[in-house]
Amino acid sequence: MRLILFLFLVYLPLTFSLQAQEKLWLGWSLDGVEYEWRQFESDKGRGHGIDSLLLSYQAQGYLGAFIQNQRVQGDSLWIKFETGKKIEEVILSQGNLPSTMAKELNLGKLSFAQVNSIFDRIVGVSENQGYPFASVQMDSLERTENGIKASILYDSGPLIVWDSISLDGTPKTKAKYFQRFSGLIPGDPFSQKELERASRFANRSPYFRLRSQPEVEFRIQKAQPVFSLVERNSNVLDGIIGFLPNQNEPGKVLITGQLDLQLFHLGGKGRDVEVSWQRFNELTQNLNIKAKESFLFNSPLDVGGEFSLLKQDSTFINRNLGLRVGYNASSSLYLTFFTNRKASDLLSTFAFRQVEQLPDVADFRWNEYGLGVDFNVLDDVIAPRKGWKVSGKISAGNKRILQNTGIPEAVYQDLELSNPQYSVSLIWEKHLFLKPSWGMYFGGAGGFVRNETLLVNDLFRLGGLKSIRGFNENFFFASSFAYLNAEQRLFFGENSFLLAFIDLGILENLYFANSFDRPVSFGAGLNFETGSGIFRFIYAVGKSNEQQASFSQSKIHFGYLARF
Repeated sequence: MRLILFLFLVYLPLTFSLQAQEKLWLGWSLDGVEYEWRQFESDKGRGHGIDSLLLSYQAQGYLGAFIQNQRVQGDSLWIKFETGKKIEEVILSQGNLPSTMAKELNLGKLSFAQVNSIFDRIVGVSENQGYPFASVQMDSLERTENGIKASILYDSGPLIVWDSISLDGTPKTKAKYFQRFSGLIPGDPFSQKELERASRFANRSPYFRLRSQPEVEFRIQKAQPVFSLVERNSNVLDGIIGFLPNQNEPGKVLITGQLDLQLFHLGGKGRDVEVSWQRFNELTQNLNIKAKESFLFNSPLDVGGEFSLLKQDSTFINRNLGLRVGYNASSSLYLTFFTNRKASDLLSTFAFRQVEQLPDVADFRWNEYGLGVDFNVLDDVIAPRKGWKVSGKISAGNKRILQNTGIPEAVYQDLELSNPQYSVSLIWEKHLFLKPSWGMYFGGAGGFVRNETLLVNDLFRLGGLKSIRGFNENFFFASSFAYLNAEQRLFFGENSFLLAFIDLGILENLYFANSFDRPVSFGAGLNFETGSGIFRFIYAVGKSNEQQASFSQSKIHFGYLARF
């Protein structure tokens, strides 16, 4: 027992002594001015610190800077630097620098800081043109009255080209897909800028993110980038149940619903499939199906198709068949070219048997062609805390009204059945990070559609959880609209928060007696992230021309968004 106690008493101070010696200190003076002590983890790290200080003084023009003396005391090292005379002016000539580089530089009389800036620029240009080992320095130095005269000595090093990409570990993502995604083409000259661009692309992908910064392995004049990916849980199963007052049967509740299934990155090839179903009321339902194939036939283009169907009670049914081609112009900009074939047919013409003019709904066909732009600088594609995103579409095409045998033929006689129709829409969102537990969200949308014979079944559909809350899904019809969503968010997890919101809108519908409506809604809710998804609960009260602000007309939406 005495032996154990003795060993413990000896070992304890020895341990503290060893821990104390882990930290090393460096102090220095420069031309008589003393600087604060700096701490280092090891003797090697302290040596690098001394070299960095010496290089920094030389970069400022003190080419003769040197260590005059040094003093060691225990774990502390004190150094005295002498700088010598500062070089105030450098007369720099082209030397062996290629003329293509030299013509972009302002050579001649320069300060030492300007010389360092030019050298950094030369190295930067070289490493983006296939020469990552390029070096540059001053040569043939001569003393002048105020400084020195020198020429540039440039060594490009060997030409390095890209090799095929390597993915670390066993990710779901296929190497062939990521090769196209990154934009790094085997055989092209090495470029540090392209490597950084590929990193930004990867971190903005909804499919994966980088575990760490990519590494580059150089061998036989080739550079092989090695990416380590973390696959995201990007697939979504989103279900929402709504409990609404049943306007057809007062005192009873109408259950509505929405189901979204989004399967992303199928087979690790950027292949997406989305299916969305909604039921707004007893007779109205909506179905949307989308699919996308990335880098079709090994090209830089994404190709997708879509089909949608909207049955509006017993009035009409809309069908849309679309084709779109997308292109990633940059890590934040995505361009889309699309065409749609829209068809709308009346389900019942009983109410229109004796009309004298075209009713507000009719059968039509519209061939639409357009351009979409998506600009995204959010900090995270799934749970953003800061940044913004904007998406816009513009389209035009020819709409043709079809004659329906259930409507008097005289209605169509003086009517121009075919004329151009165009549409513009914009959606945006902005996230503000104020504190770790406090954030703000602003979002909104706007748009308009124009045609000489605009119909109700042409109009935008708004209202509900994803636009103006506090109203039934697709409650509003609008030929032009704009709305704003504003939220205060109190975070208690990465993507868990309490929220309070207000929505403001202005809508135009020429078929209503009061063509302008200014809906307002407010409410609160909860977004709670679990291990495999997000639970959402929203309580909202809305007011418009058609709905009074009343708690008896309030809307409750809750659902669970599962990610897998």
